[in-house]
Parts: sequence; C-alpha cells; structure tokens
Amino acid sequence: MTRIDKWLWAARFFKTRSLAQEAIEKGRVRLDREPVKPARMLKAGDRLQLSQGDCLRDIEVLGLSERRGPAPEAQALYRETEASKAANALARERRKLFPEPALTIEQGRPTKQQRRALDRLREMDNEVWDNGRVMGSSNR
Repeated sequence: MTRIDKWLWAARFFKTRSLAQEAIEKGRVRLDREPVKPARMLKAGDRLQLSQGDCLRDIEVLGLSERRGPAPEAQALYRETEASKAANALARERRKLFPEPALTIEQGRPTKQQRRALDRLREMDNEVWDNGRVMGSSNR
C-alpha cells in the first residue's frame, strides 16, 4: 500500500509531492468518487478521478510505487478508461476550435515609445476638452 500523494507523484501526474497534496486538499482528486486526504493508502485496483485544468481523467491503479522512475515505468502504474480518453480528445479538439482569447494578443504591453505616444494623445485630448472645443466645434 502507498500513500495517494506519493503515488500521484511517482506516476508523474504532478511534478512535486506538494502539488499532489495541494490538488488532493482542493478536492481535485477522488477515490471511487469520494474526496480523500493526502495520507490515504492506495492499492492496486482502486479507481481515481483526477481533475487537471479542464482535463478530467478516470484512471485505474494497476501498480504501486513510491519511487519516481522513468516515464514508461510511471505509465505502467495506471490505465486510463476509454471514456476518459475520448472525453479528453473531444476537449482537446474544442480547445483548437475556440482558443483562449488572451492567447490571440500578439504585441502584449506597449513599449516605452508607444506608451509615450499614447500619453501625448491623451494630453492633446484633455487640452481639447479643457478649452471647451470638442472635435472642431467653435467656442460660443
């Protein structure tokens, strides 16, 4: 038997054990659809539901390990269900069709030169409003 946080780390679902513990405490990891604690003992045959971002995984524990080994060794510790694989493939396709809007911004923050140009435009705009002239209209 192995602690669930150690197993998640050894199976390479999380980069560190502390990240695995944090996910468990936030309720993102469930054992047989029930919330668990990081010290919960795991055995072969258990079913885990794991939420990572928008990816929901349903996995069956095949083997136990407290040692983080190479990726092929880690992948032999579990098997993802076919329904879970299909749902994740569908979610991947949806992400391709509807990308995150923030990722479409190409230029990012303005440079110092661009910011100064914007400041000059704002100053000119403020002067126009302060003098009572709005877009070419004359004073009365």
